[in-house]
Amino acid sequence: MKYIDEYRDAESAKKYSDAIKKITTRSWTIMEICGGQTHAIVKFGIDELLPDKITLVHGPGCPVCVTPVELINKALEIASRPNVIFCSFGDMLRVPGTDKDLLSVKASGGNVKIVYSPLDAVKIALNNPDKEVVFFAVGFETTAPANAMAVFQAKKQGIKNFSILVSHVLVPPAMEVILSSPVCRVQGFLAAGHVCAVMGYEEYYPIAEKYKVPIVVTGFEPLDILQGIYMCIKQLEEGRYEVENQYSRTVQEKGNEPAQNIIKQVFKIVPRKWRGIGEIPHSGLGLSDEYIEYDAERKFSVSDITAEESLECIAGLVLQGLKKPHDCSAFGTKCTPENPLGAPMVSSEGACAAYYRYRKIKV
Repeated sequence: MKYIDEYRDAESAKKYSDAIKKITTRSWTIMEICGGQTHAIVKFGIDELLPDKITLVHGPGCPVCVTPVELINKALEIASRPNVIFCSFGDMLRVPGTDKDLLSVKASGGNVKIVYSPLDAVKIALNNPDKEVVFFAVGFETTAPANAMAVFQAKKQGIKNFSILVSHVLVPPAMEVILSSPVCRVQGFLAAGHVCAVMGYEEYYPIAEKYKVPIVVTGFEPLDILQGIYMCIKQLEEGRYEVENQYSRTVQEKGNEPAQNIIKQVFKIVPRKWRGIGEIPHSGLGLSDEYIEYDAERKFSVSDITAEESLECIAGLVLQGLKKPHDCSAFGTKCTPENPLGAPMVSSEGACAAYYRYRKIKV
């Protein structure tokens, strides 16, 4: 296949749907890790093509969604300072902190800029030596290489007025938390193809073996997802629990080793808090000692800021696959994209945003 429309071909989708129905003999629950996969599933009605015995649940693979309120509040504090230019990707501006969001700070006169690359923020720092420039470094392993390169370049060029507020999280530890829960429903995973494009999938082998679950690295188009589901169900029906790669046109077993090397050079593994889930050991990246001078949290002394999650928002349950957006009493009423209680309603990869856009009516 060469073109996107080939991966969205209705006739081919019907063939995969029929093949899945043919091999399914019992009930199975599969989690798609990535929020991008969730949006494709809901937008194209992929779940509605599956037999009733197959349940898809949504995972924690939306980096915006899992960024805790505590870290948003730290971003708001830094962005509100008069000598700061706060740079971020656009999808973070509407994520609610305790009382406001970055868009509100911008509206009140804060110098908040949307950038399309962390290297843009480095350039802004170079051109504004009288200002402190901070980049909000949010993401899974997918965005870590670019953020690491920004810090690497800042140090190499001797730029002292640049720093990053780090909120990097790692997929495998989150999978283990989900699988080790006594209320875990997940029997198989569709792993996030773009994460594996960077990191490969060797680290999934021990998870599949330990928890006896199949893990299929999967892309993001409808036929990718349907093929990934077929591969996962086939394993479950045959009693296998292996790591397979559906997304072979992009992902290699060992991933992108130069990208991994820059991550290892600039970052180190740290515990990280996840919105609605809590702290997960070894689940995040923080700046290594060699680059600690570029840590905005230390530079602006905001480490002691804490915050409680909204009691109304069930984001943590949605991100663990225990609830769906429609199960939230605030969905579409108290919580909307214009007035969100939690990040999953405003993120471009958030499950609540997908349901609000494509399945607003409760079923």
